[in-house]
Amino acid sequence: MRRPIRDRPSPNHDARPAGRAIDMLLLHYTGMPSAAAALDRLTDDAAKVSAHYLIDEDGTVRRLVPEARRAWHAGAACWAGERDINGLSIGIELVNPGHEFGYRPFPDAQMAALEELARDILGRHPIPAARVLGHSDVAPGRKTDPGELFDWRRLAAAGIGLWPEPAAPAASIDAAEVKRLLGAFGYGFLEEDLSAVIAAFQRHFRPGAISGQADAETAGRLRALLDLAERTKRLSD
Repeated sequence: MRRPIRDRPSPNHDARPAGRAIDMLLLHYTGMPSAAAALDRLTDDAAKVSAHYLIDEDGTVRRLVPEARRAWHAGAACWAGERDINGLSIGIELVNPGHEFGYRPFPDAQMAALEELARDILGRHPIPAARVLGHSDVAPGRKTDPGELFDWRRLAAAGIGLWPEPAAPAASIDAAEVKRLLGAFGYGFLEEDLSAVIAAFQRHFRPGAISGQADAETAGRLRALLDLAERTKRLSD
């Protein structure tokens, strides 16, 4: 049975850009001590932040902003050259205290609710698998959420996003080539802080070792990801 969605409207939204499709799903953690504190902030007019949905650790789903409106969740961000990430995305906040307040794994009930909600969203909007992303992917110098404990592999197995299986380490490591490949996938801010971008990639796609360094395993995983993204795109075209 499909779980209900509770409405808790936030005042923090505005119009999406005209003529642009919603083509990104962006996942966050709340990074606050409690679910109540997060909900209060996301619905506080003075805070000027919001998301479309909030999922509690027990699987309760709240809708804060209609999908047709632009919620204010990404901040200063970039993906594939696009800076208005809010305008093109749907944002989902997952209740979790985050790295500052006692970061912990995301419970099964929360992940199951996310899978159900995300499948519904993907059924309504043309969001490619390669554009199911974390906040840290689009804002690598500022954000670390949803973080290395988030189960991206499980999500991809449910048909949401991508997960490249471990690949052979690259035979050679060329930092310039890693930078080029990161840009080819969509990462921005490569000139400002390449180490932060590499760490963001690792946090999402190689969470066991987040070094910010362009090592052989990172290069191999990045190439595998790009190959997977291309195969997935061909199948969906």
